[in-house]
Amino acid sequence: MASTSPMRQLTAAIKPFRRKECCRLVQTAHPPQRGVRQLSSTACQLQEGVINTAERPRWSYTPEAMKAPVRHRPGQDPRFSWKVNEDPILLDRMYNKLLGKGGEKMLTEEVKWLAVTHKSFDQGRRGYNDRLAFMGRRVVTLHASFAIINSNVARQQQNEANIPADDELHDRTPFQHPALEGIDELTEKTLFQALDRKRLAGLARRCGLVEVMRWLPRRPDNLKRSGIQTVASEALYAIVGAIALQKGGDAAAKVTRDRILNPLGVV
Repeated sequence: MASTSPMRQLTAAIKPFRRKECCRLVQTAHPPQRGVRQLSSTACQLQEGVINTAERPRWSYTPEAMKAPVRHRPGQDPRFSWKVNEDPILLDRMYNKLLGKGGEKMLTEEVKWLAVTHKSFDQGRRGYNDRLAFMGRRVVTLHASFAIINSNVARQQQNEANIPADDELHDRTPFQHPALEGIDELTEKTLFQALDRKRLAGLARRCGLVEVMRWLPRRPDNLKRSGIQTVASEALYAIVGAIALQKGGDAAAKVTRDRILNPLGVV
């Protein structure tokens, strides 16, 4: 293979470098600026927004980023307007009445409002108590089951029945233990009757929980059809769930037995 001639090598060495067209367009669109320092006020504006937001508690306002710039619905009918509680004193009074002396100090300020806030209030933009209610329902159901099994009423009803069981008819001896004497009374029906939402709503009304709940009824002229019993029972469960998460299972169990099951007559 013949080597490249010296003249061709010299011509290639002195040939001017051609810039690519894309590089030329980029430099034209963004010309370099020397000696000019670019300043940005984004960080300052963000810090100011954090400072202004921190001045108000989270439960007392709707986040600005979650508000629509233009209202797409006409003004609300005054007949369907609903006003909720915004007074922390009334809220603390309810917690003291429900949980006993010092009950307002069991939860933080933000969680106290979150536990009584339904997802219908402010379109759920300030948070709502669905997850706390799920946790609290599990705690209350567990201790209600223990109470039904260990109740003297269940044992008395079982002894007064005097109905021969299948094991007795077939001359079989079932396993017996004192802890299992009331297990037959733990059914879905008895548990539903013990934790009926009507009874829980009555307890919530007696302790003042209904007056401080934050929710938006579908029909303010008919709260029962709007589901006030369900909302009140869910708020009661949410308070137990919040105590279980912040104070532990022992504190939640004590509140459930002394402040919910005992007034309902389950314990």
